[in-house]
Amino acid sequence: MVNRHRGEIAAMLGGERRTLVLTLGALAELEDAFGGEDMLALASRFETGRISARDAIRVIGAGLRGAGETVSDENVMHMNVEGGAAGYIAVVADLLTATFGGDTVV
Repeated sequence: MVNRHRGEIAAMLGGERRTLVLTLGALAELEDAFGGEDMLALASRFETGRISARDAIRVIGAGLRGAGETVSDENVMHMNVEGGAAGYIAVVADLLTATFGGDTVV
């Protein structure tokens, strides 16, 4: 059972129901991936509503690793999700909303 108060979400990825959470370590991983931006810059980056496929892979991968999965971004690249590209964006948006709250979504 996921706990949204802790920033956790559930998503069907690769045919399995998985938990994702952007822990402090996962956020630090994303800061590195996006050029050393701080957490506020990360939130602002995604408020624009623009996200690349690479961004989605990084966010989903960090969320899975934050929840304790041993998964690489390469593994995430091969996971399917219902709804195709829109489905991936929905997972990212839900995770960012659970993490940052409010309107900080793609």
